[in-house]
Amino acid sequence: MPKALRIVSWNINSVRLRAPNVEAFVAAEKPDVICLQETKCQDAEFPMKAFKEMGLGHVIVRGQRGGHAGVAIASRLPIEEVDTPDLCREGHARVIAARLKSGLEIHNIYLPAGGDVPDAAKNEKFAHKLDFLDRLGPGYKKLGKGVPRILVGDLNVAPHENDVWSHKQLLGIVSHTPEETERLEAARKSAGFADIARLAVPDAQKLYTWWSYRAADWAAANKGRRLDHIWANKDALAETKVDSYRVHLAWRGGWKPSDHAPISVDVKV
Repeated sequence: MPKALRIVSWNINSVRLRAPNVEAFVAAEKPDVICLQETKCQDAEFPMKAFKEMGLGHVIVRGQRGGHAGVAIASRLPIEEVDTPDLCREGHARVIAARLKSGLEIHNIYLPAGGDVPDAAKNEKFAHKLDFLDRLGPGYKKLGKGVPRILVGDLNVAPHENDVWSHKQLLGIVSHTPEETERLEAARKSAGFADIARLAVPDAQKLYTWWSYRAADWAAANKGRRLDHIWANKDALAETKVDSYRVHLAWRGGWKPSDHAPISVDVKV
């Protein structure tokens, strides 16, 4: 019987601060691969020892000085780093990818948030975000077919009406504007990826992975957005256990939580 590999994606919002959160999650949920975004550290500052003690001893990282970027992939199984498309015009540490011995590739992306003003002419951060989205589809389309590929990460776009608490009220808010949602869906489809969350959960059902720190009681307010994603190309989809998809809601709470909940899916290898 093929083994099920549990892949997790989590915007951890500082891996050094929240290493204890990751450790507790790993002990409880037993992931095989965990992809982190917004690690907020340089490569040498990554808490490698802690991850080895968690049993995730195979780690690749891409950090940078300052800012809020940084991505990492930690695995129980051996992995090797593989090339990624050129998506970030600013050269930020936002994309990293690994290959398992089975041939499965896992790509981990932290897409720019885009600031507060949804106008590329007035907001350079939003212009950067749109440029990143424009590169996403062609970049992955060029990688070609025949390789099972999972793409995960904080893509900072909630594409569907029920991926936000109020479609009408958030249409002019960064992360749910038509400029972003249409680009993200066009990129996903052109590159041949399936949106695992929306295969598992009907479009008519609300689904969130992020809740703002600004709410006094985020759970009671429940004004969430689905900013975190798991995609699978045709070669990986056949081995993906779609009904295993989960948003680990409890981990949005607790001790100094990230504003994102981890998400996961199981893939046969």
